[in-house]
Amino acid sequence: MTPVEQIKEKLDIVEFIRSYIQLQPAGKNFKALCPFHKERTPSFSISPERQTWHCFGACSEGGDIFKFLMKYENLEFHEALKILAEKAGVELKRVSPIDQKQFGVLYEINEAAKEFFKQNLKSSAEAKKYLDSRGLKQETVEEFELGLAPDKWDILAIYLIKKGYSAADIERAGLIFKNERGSLIDRFRNRIMFPLYNNFGKTIGFSGRILPRFETPETGKYVNSPETLIFNKSKILYGFHKTKNHIRDKKKAVAVEGQMDLLMAHQDGVKNIVAVSGTALTVDHLKILKRLADEIIFFFDNDEAGLKAAERSIDLANQQDFSVKLLVVENYKDPAEIAQKSPGLLLKLLEEAKSAMEFYFNRYLTNDKRQTTNDNLINLKNNVRIILGKIKNLTSAIERAHWLKELSLITKIKEEVLLDELSQLKTPSSPSNTLRQPMPAKQALASTRRDLIAERLTGLLMANENFLSIINEHIAYLPNDYLIIIESVKNRKKPDEERLSDKLNLISLHSSTESALDEEKIKNELNELLRQLKTEYFKEKRIELAELIKKAEKNKSAKSIDQEKEISVALEEFDRVSKLIHNL
Repeated sequence: MTPVEQIKEKLDIVEFIRSYIQLQPAGKNFKALCPFHKERTPSFSISPERQTWHCFGACSEGGDIFKFLMKYENLEFHEALKILAEKAGVELKRVSPIDQKQFGVLYEINEAAKEFFKQNLKSSAEAKKYLDSRGLKQETVEEFELGLAPDKWDILAIYLIKKGYSAADIERAGLIFKNERGSLIDRFRNRIMFPLYNNFGKTIGFSGRILPRFETPETGKYVNSPETLIFNKSKILYGFHKTKNHIRDKKKAVAVEGQMDLLMAHQDGVKNIVAVSGTALTVDHLKILKRLADEIIFFFDNDEAGLKAAERSIDLANQQDFSVKLLVVENYKDPAEIAQKSPGLLLKLLEEAKSAMEFYFNRYLTNDKRQTTNDNLINLKNNVRIILGKIKNLTSAIERAHWLKELSLITKIKEEVLLDELSQLKTPSSPSNTLRQPMPAKQALASTRRDLIAERLTGLLMANENFLSIINEHIAYLPNDYLIIIESVKNRKKPDEERLSDKLNLISLHSSTESALDEEKIKNELNELLRQLKTEYFKEKRIELAELIKKAEKNKSAKSIDQEKEISVALEEFDRVSKLIHNL
């Protein structure tokens, strides 16, 4: 009997799924509201007899206990296998060296590094004094396993090599890198170390905060592990492995920016909390939270950057049909400061959080400056359009109707007029976007982010052909369509293919509005777009390699020596590409 069969025999799917969602008896089976899509009537069915589940509603998903865990916790098969084996008391044998090299050793190395950092913190008076000055209690430090990367260039590398790990694997784990001379250098030095965990508490990476004594304008305050086979920052929420049950109980999540915000708030009694931890909030983050919560409260830093991050996050959360609130506190910089200076206040403030639309009304419809009537009208028109864009972004028709009525009452503009203006909006307005909005649907040129970047690049090059030579070193990173289009621009002739000729005409029309742009601004934007183009190219390549590795992993029983070599080459290429992305 295989380990998978043993696990299925020992674990009851009904009891396992019951630990995640509420079940109701339905004859021989059980039913529930599907955790994978929004519904009011239960369509999710579990069969104890067949040990399977199926959704008869919109998503039509189904499978066994493995499929449920993988989908609910966003895991790969090998991760689900290890978790369920441990739960069932089944020993996993016959793990091939190549399989161990791919995943298991990375978990082991990160775990060993965490223990190393923890021991170093215990012997550092400076680091402990710093944490104490930030208000962290010893029990919080221990619960979240904080550590210290010491003031030495290769001490972690030496420590891990002595424990029997290869330098290549330590580098794959993102903990060391080679300098120009080929010497091994620790990625983290002189930093308070915050371990990063997957949803089940496995250490998969780190975030390091520089000690104040070593802080300079040239030194990044925070440094994170690069992405690896076990660490994808767009899917990791700091603290989630500790707080997910509290989020599930309250059906509500509080989202903050940094690790220190989470630690201090958690220490102060806010247990249903997560931190985005050094990256922008993503749809993957929200999907993880949506399985447990209906409401989300954003509490970001009280500065312009924090407010813009909050605005972007609100728009994403609205698209996922969350009930969204925002907490803005005037007299404090961030949640950590509130928890430190006014213990107990955070819980009270969170009860007073405003709805996201109230935040937008305050942000865009408050103006104390004395202006001419014409200026006021222009301002009002622009700001009302921004808010209408936010209303259009709401998933619920009931919410859209409610906030449209509120907007009418506040601005004294008739609802019919607002509805007419709303119908003319092509896409939800978002002033915080860094890239320009794509063309309307009829004229859409791009299907991927790399296409979108290439489209914008082409438009800028057509607006000022003096910069055409800049693209030469980046030709290899262009999508095929835009490679042909840009060659046509260089040669001043239309592409032979009608489809591409139409694309070129639309870009040309759009770029005619850019001709008045300052040459220096065009050059700066071009350089940034070229960097993003290269990054997206390697991200796509890394996804292809990861799929190749995963496919080979699933077919491990039939591996030949040649296949193992092929996988080894793919792993090396995956690591090389990951390093390139990290350094761009």
